[in-house]
Amino acid sequence: MIEFFFEKYIYWFSILLMMIGLYAMIEKGNLIKKIIGMNIFQTAVFLFYISIAKVEGGTAPILWKKADLYANPLPHVLILTAIVVSVSVTAVALALVLRIYKAYGTIEEEQILKMAKEISNSKPILNDGDSSKL
Repeated sequence: MIEFFFEKYIYWFSILLMMIGLYAMIEKGNLIKKIIGMNIFQTAVFLFYISIAKVEGGTAPILWKKADLYANPLPHVLILTAIVVSVSVTAVALALVLRIYKAYGTIEEEQILKMAKEISNSKPILNDGDSSKL
C-alpha cells in the first residue's frame, strides 16, 4: 500500500498543488491572490497532464528499427498551447484588476461588492411610466 503512494508521488504532488490553487481562488478576498491561485491551479493541471503522458522506456516518435515503444508528443504540444493561453488569461486578469482598482480604489472583493451595491442603490429608478423624464 505504501509503495503505491511513493510510486505515484508526482500525482499526489499535482493534486496537492491543485487544492492549494483552488483554496486560494475560493477563500482569498484579494483579487491578486485569486489570480495567483488560478496560476497555481493551472500549473498543477499542466504538471498532472505531462506526468500522465510519460511513457516508461518510450523514445522520441521517430521511426527507426530499434524503437518498439514511442512517446506521444501530443500532450506536450497541448500543454505548450495551454501555457500560452494561461499567460494571456493572466495578463487580461491583471488588466481587469488594474481597472477595478482605478474605479473603486481597492482590490478587496468584499469592499468592491459593498461599493457596487451602494452605487446601484443610489441610482433613481423610473417606474411610473413617465417617459418625459428621460
